Amino acid sequence: MKTLSRVQRVTSKGQITLPVSWRTAVQSDQVLVEQKGEVIEISPVHLSRRQNEKGWYTVFDAIQDNKGKGIKAEDLLKILKKIDG
Repeated sequence: MKTLSRVQRVTSKGQITLPVSWRTAVQSDQVLVEQKGEVIEISPVHLSRRQNEKGWYTVFDAIQDNKGKGIKAEDLLKILKKIDG
C-alpha cells in the first residue's frame, strides 16, 4: 500500500479539501473524522456496506428527508424515542 502525505490548508470555516485522487482511491464520498489526543484521523466510510450489516439503518438524511436542511438535536431525539418505543 502506497502512503501519501500532503499538507492541507484549513479554511477560516474549518474546512479542508481531500484530493479527488484520494476520494477515488477509497471509493467513498463520506469520511469518519476522529480526534485521538493531538492526532486527527480521517478514514473512509462505506455506509452502504455498513447498512447491510445487522442493526444498521438510516434514521435521518437531511438531503432526502428535509430538503437539504438539518434539524435540531431535540427534534432528532423525539424521532429516535418514537423508533425506540
